Amino acid sequence: MRAQIISQVVKIFTLGGMSTVLSFMIAPLVLKFLLKNKIYKQIRQDPDAPIFTAIHEKKGGTPTMGGMIFWLVTFFIAFTVLILSFIFGGIWNFFNFVTREQTILILGSMMLAALIGIVDDIFNIYRIGPKGGGLPMKVRLILHTLIASIGAWWFYVKLEWDILYVPFVGNVHLGLWYIPFFIFIIVGTAFAMNETDGLDGLAGGVSFMALIPYIAIAFLLGRFDLASLLAVVMGGVLAFLWYNIHPAKFFMGDTGSMTLGILFGFLAMYTNTALFLPLFLFIPFFEALSVIIQMFSKKFLKRKTFLSTPIHHTFEAIGWPETNVTMRFWLMQGMAMIFGLLIYLLSVLKL
Repeated sequence: MRAQIISQVVKIFTLGGMSTVLSFMIAPLVLKFLLKNKIYKQIRQDPDAPIFTAIHEKKGGTPTMGGMIFWLVTFFIAFTVLILSFIFGGIWNFFNFVTREQTILILGSMMLAALIGIVDDIFNIYRIGPKGGGLPMKVRLILHTLIASIGAWWFYVKLEWDILYVPFVGNVHLGLWYIPFFIFIIVGTAFAMNETDGLDGLAGGVSFMALIPYIAIAFLLGRFDLASLLAVVMGGVLAFLWYNIHPAKFFMGDTGSMTLGILFGFLAMYTNTALFLPLFLFIPFFEALSVIIQMFSKKFLKRKTFLSTPIHHTFEAIGWPETNVTMRFWLMQGMAMIFGLLIYLLSVLKL
């Protein structure tokens, strides 16, 4: 047993290291490609959000779609080790983490999300769509719902799974309600991560920290292939973040934020930690909640609750430098993530 654990730790660190090295190698090539093809971010002109437009107008013209780094590297490593395991077996069977039980559904969902994000980014680049470009919110919600519905069907019908873990209470069977709950979690995390991607280094740093508890939980649950996949994603996110820290050389783009959002949603359902999401993804939860409150306030109270949303724009509006907002949000995310992991260990593992 001890030997197996050590071998799996070696596997996870080796794949994570491969991903990190490869990601740092291709990051300059991606940046060069984005600059050469003038794949620049267009700041959406929203008359209902003058503060956002004024603060971020200077960011227009910065390369976008840099998030392709972590999903390109993830897919490349995943399919490379899969093919090598089929051809040569041996050590490649050990390093292969593409399995039906743990990672195929997640990889497929990430791929669909990445493609949707590419379309959204292209629409933004060429100013196709409302408010200066991009897919309409309704279209994005529909597409995310379709991805989530596939996952919900897989879990409820194929796996016959309808269990939700409630901290310190235990497992609760949701029955048919598991399907809408599943869809809500996936769509919600995709929306929340998209809203978080608004400052240099914010979404990348938050995602990097949020991957830590999920790698730990996957390992504790014996889902070593899932932990390996997340280590590969983490390596790509690290390289992306290196270039995305203020002043950002490129932005994540919707192809990155949507992919990460869908990933975290499926992770929550795979590890039965949906109710831990407000802690593991504290900043995205905080950002999404501010947007929802603002929408309801404007619709029913006919006034704004915040100066601008997502909430990080409010802090910019009151005079906080962008770097201060990002680093303070990192601190909050880190503390919430540690607290969430502690609660998990105390409740699930009864330590």
